[in-house]
Amino acid sequence: MVQGLILGVDPGTTVMGFALLQVKGGKTTVLEVNTVRMTRLPDQNAKLKRIFESTVEIVEKYKPEILAIEAPFFGKNPQSMLKLGRAQGVVIAACLYQGLEVFEYSPRKIKQSITGKGSASKEQVAAMLHRMCDIPSAPIALDATDALAAAYCHYLQNRIHTKDQNNSGWAGFLAKNSDRIIQ
Repeated sequence: MVQGLILGVDPGTTVMGFALLQVKGGKTTVLEVNTVRMTRLPDQNAKLKRIFESTVEIVEKYKPEILAIEAPFFGKNPQSMLKLGRAQGVVIAACLYQGLEVFEYSPRKIKQSITGKGSASKEQVAAMLHRMCDIPSAPIALDATDALAAAYCHYLQNRIHTKDQNNSGWAGFLAKNSDRIIQ
């Protein structure tokens, strides 16, 4: 069973969505769903710097153990995909630097995990998250709900996985049944 705090991120160079999902005893609690905006920054490098600094700040404030991030998708505009890939890389680098485990999910996988349909719209994903999670009914940016969807997708995909391998799988079985091991 997944335990701990998951940071979900929907990377972007104009708006980056982030969410923090606490998992304890199989129950989830949403701690924050928000965005970092970079619309007024002068150039791409300034935006990447803000993404890095904001990610480090979020990690230092909340101390998550896991990053669940949306992977770039193949669109029509290669320039947009390159910018998105850079933003994703900066978030991953900041999280790896802080010691987080990193998991990447395709937009289709995230949508399928949340709604059951890989081609669901952002609005459908947001509506389903409002039903599944106790999040404020106030309007939340779709970038932020996409980030929460990434975190929740990780929770759903890894409910039987745990960072502490002594509690599950073969390592857990062997630890609990050492008297049954023939040497």
